[in-house]
Amino acid sequence: MSAQDTDTTTPNSTGSLFGDAIKHISTLVRGEVDLARAEVDQNLRRAAGALGMLVGAVVISLTALNVLSAAVVSGLTEAGMDAGWAAFLVGLVLGAIAAGLIYKGSNDLKLSSLAPSRTAENIKRDTRALTGGTEHV
Repeated sequence: MSAQDTDTTTPNSTGSLFGDAIKHISTLVRGEVDLARAEVDQNLRRAAGALGMLVGAVVISLTALNVLSAAVVSGLTEAGMDAGWAAFLVGLVLGAIAAGLIYKGSNDLKLSSLAPSRTAENIKRDTRALTGGTEHV
C-alpha cells in the first residue's frame, strides 16, 4: 500500500468541492421550485374558495331581493310607511350586505394574496447565505 492509499486526511480536490457545491445548489433550487409550486397551488385553492364566496354572495343577494324584500316592504307598508320608501329602505339594507360580501371576496382574490411570498422570502434568505450575507449595491 502506498502512503496516498492510507492517508484519509487529504482534503478533497477543488473540482470535487465545486461539484458538491453545484449539487447542493441544484438540490436547493429544486426544493425552492417545489415549495413555490405547492404554495401557488395552495393559494389557487384559496382563490377558488373566494370565487365560491362571490358566487354565493350573488345567489344570496338575488334570493334575498326576491323573497325578503317583498315581505319586508309589505310589513313596513302595513306599519304605516309609504310603499315607495319602504321598498327603498329594504333595497338599501340588502345592497349594503351584498357590498360587504363582494368586498371580502374580491380582497381574497387580489394577486398579492396569491403570490408565493414564503417562497420568495426563502429564496432571499438562501441568496444571502450563498453570498455570505454581502449586499451588492
